[in-house]
Amino acid sequence: MWLVTGATGHIGNVLVRKLIERGEKVRVLTLPGESLESISGLEVEAAQGDVLNLDAVFESFRGIRGVFHLAGIISIMPGKNQFVRRVNVDGTKNILRAAKESGVEKLVYTSSIHAIKRVEDGVINESLPFDPNNHYGEYDRTKAEATLEVQKAAHSGLEAVIACPTGVIGPYDFRGSLMGDIIRTAAEEKPTLYVDGSYDFVDVRDVADGLIAAAKHGKRGESYILSGQRISVRYMLETVREITGGRFFQMKVPFDLAKFAALFMPMYYSLSHATPRFTPYSLEVLRSNANISHAKATRELEYQPRSLYESIRDTVKWFLERKK
Repeated sequence: MWLVTGATGHIGNVLVRKLIERGEKVRVLTLPGESLESISGLEVEAAQGDVLNLDAVFESFRGIRGVFHLAGIISIMPGKNQFVRRVNVDGTKNILRAAKESGVEKLVYTSSIHAIKRVEDGVINESLPFDPNNHYGEYDRTKAEATLEVQKAAHSGLEAVIACPTGVIGPYDFRGSLMGDIIRTAAEEKPTLYVDGSYDFVDVRDVADGLIAAAKHGKRGESYILSGQRISVRYMLETVREITGGRFFQMKVPFDLAKFAALFMPMYYSLSHATPRFTPYSLEVLRSNANISHAKATRELEYQPRSLYESIRDTVKWFLERKK
């Protein structure tokens, strides 16, 4: 039986589906009171608990063959955040401790491309170090720090591997990710404001397949970038328009204006308790180096991501069918 933490998230629920399709038994660790909509109807064994509760973590490891650790907090807000740090770093330490003492066969940790040191030029690949001291955001720093803990555990003998997805899109996006919301808004032919830029995006189903391949073929202590291809926000919107055949108003916001407005958005999100979507961090990502290679994953895991056209098409279809 496999344990999946963060099973209700976008990658998590698709991973659970993939494991079940392969005939695997799955236990999911979910927070008390958490919405289980994304895994509703799936044949899983449910265990309630928080990764910050060591007793609950140890209990969830009973009879487990291996673990996919995806539970974490994504944040695009500036400044330090103790809750993000506790979940992403301390929670991962608890998972690692339980994995060591329970003697699991394999641990696959889902890190992030943003945990890797930023470089302005050249190819981003696994030769670059994880950077817990970068100045871009607490999410990046905590994912890097947690990843280094996984590497340390692997060097001490734990069969652990690391996967680093890029920007994830695709169907089964129940919570509505940043790019998922952009695709959904365009698919529903609603007015769309956007800041043009580009980044590497990958289909969530390919990421899930990559995680499963990492569990089977990944080498202890190694990391694998699970990327797709670079695409601009404008081209993504035009692709949605082509797929639906619909018309919607879209307006490009000048980058300098967006950058100025973004300075005030963190305060707005803090006061309104709205989900952050537009911050200096999100703008920085769209202008950062997106020359990202998944050659190592292809070579060692037989990782072959699909075309983004297929991803966008299936995402549009899923959002529109769910709306009915």
